[in-house]
Amino acid sequence: MPIVAIPAADALAQLDRFGTVIDARSESEYAEDRLPGAVNWPSLHDAERAAIGYEYKQVSPFEARRRGAVLVARNIAAHLEREAMDQPKDWQPLVYCWRGGMRSGALATVLSQVGWRVHLLEGGYREYRRAVLAALDELPGRLDLRVVCGVTGSGKSRLLQRAAALGAQVLDLEALAEHRGSVLGLVPGRPQPGQKLFESHLWDALRRFDSARPVVVESESRKVGDLRVPDKLVERMRAAPCLRLELPLDARVALLLQEYDFFVRDTEAFCGRLDALRVLRGHETVNRWQALARAGGHPQVVRELLEQHYDPVYLQSMARHFAGFTAPQRKLAWDGSEATLDSVARELAAL
Repeated sequence: MPIVAIPAADALAQLDRFGTVIDARSESEYAEDRLPGAVNWPSLHDAERAAIGYEYKQVSPFEARRRGAVLVARNIAAHLEREAMDQPKDWQPLVYCWRGGMRSGALATVLSQVGWRVHLLEGGYREYRRAVLAALDELPGRLDLRVVCGVTGSGKSRLLQRAAALGAQVLDLEALAEHRGSVLGLVPGRPQPGQKLFESHLWDALRRFDSARPVVVESESRKVGDLRVPDKLVERMRAAPCLRLELPLDARVALLLQEYDFFVRDTEAFCGRLDALRVLRGHETVNRWQALARAGGHPQVVRELLEQHYDPVYLQSMARHFAGFTAPQRKLAWDGSEATLDSVARELAAL
């Protein structure tokens, strides 16, 4: 059956209809970024690719291609035996590599010869990446955003998760970025994705929204941890109506101690993160916070962090950057209980 070459824009528009999206690049290329939902069937593994590349430059292009053909054939046979033996006759995979050339072409040829209708991504990952960047410029303009504002510890992320479970359209940037959006926001053992993979996750989320319904998002800055939020999305967020979430200070302290319990268990890691605030808060203040934490005074440290650092910084930033902050479209108040959180989430989902 002939191979169907498909432009990147068309492939992205119908991505969900393919039986499997197959990335024929090496493991490290796949780890850096890939099409959403793609599985990795390397035509050449990392070490093999490096060896063939060296042989191509230092020995002979012909010898490198001949040796590469042996490795590619062997790898494709292993993928076929392991992954494709149970695929039905009407299976339609989408295959790609870096530029849509030899690696994906070899795999697509074998699969098509079996009798499957194989689609080959024109221009490969490189054209996919260009299409994603173009979409990240265009898609935010379609969205009817509602921004949940609220000082640190007011439960914005928890509210978004609860509202999503009730059917609201939610864009959770912190979940996509694997970061909670502050100096203390990197969760131990959960590294952030790279910028490219974050943008792929973000595009995948944006493309699924119904533009006729509101999309709720938290009031993030231009960066979530080390990752940059695309400019067009930031602009749309800052111009959107605000929904202001309020929670009493005592409840905020309790919530943060619960959500960041790993810092209570590992005080030295907590103290290490506090070092990042020395430039803004001074050595004397940070040293005192660290001494308090080592003495078991985490609640007091959290309270002072909120009152002296996070709240003033957040309020100034919001007033400066978010047009709707000073006159929110709606105020959402809860007291820290599950019952009131459910009530607020239902209100949000009903928008």
